[in-house]
Amino acid sequence: MTTYTTSAFSARWNNNSDFLARIGLEFGSSGKTFDQYGTIKADFAYKKTGSAGGYSYIGIYGWSTNPCVEWYIVDDRWGTMPFNAYNATLKGTVPIDGADYKLFQNKTNGTGGSRCSGVTQWDQFWSIRQTARQCGTITISDHFKAWDAAGLKLGGLLEAKILVETGGGTGSIDFPVASVTKSQ
Repeated sequence: MTTYTTSAFSARWNNNSDFLARIGLEFGSSGKTFDQYGTIKADFAYKKTGSAGGYSYIGIYGWSTNPCVEWYIVDDRWGTMPFNAYNATLKGTVPIDGADYKLFQNKTNGTGGSRCSGVTQWDQFWSIRQTARQCGTITISDHFKAWDAAGLKLGGLLEAKILVETGGGTGSIDFPVASVTKSQ
């Protein structure tokens, strides 16, 4: 991953098992919930090449604590869009930023992936755009509100970042625009 002096980055991978590159806001462990940060949104534009193996996500990524939740807003990927989150329960469909997103929830576990201390199983929340796009604005706060209305409760925000995640393949992505902001 290469970062630039502006809010932008590029990344390359080559037959990795799980590759994540992200840039955006880090909130730390203040315990503040999403509604205490005002409006959080991302502006992005990118070009992608190559492949990404068995899975891939391009969009927004983050974590919350108490409860521990890993969350994704997926606007594109390598492969067919839309897709259903793996082994997840559909929680509804909502219009955000001019398109429909399907909301999903599932449980996952592991020993190194969690940003929550001492937690080995956690929830994943998903918003998956039903039509892919390579540029635009994602109103992240609207996804938080939609999850909340669907009974999916976030805790204290740890981060909200523009993400590329791949599970194999060989490829690259270039984000000349990758900005996440909040307004109080």
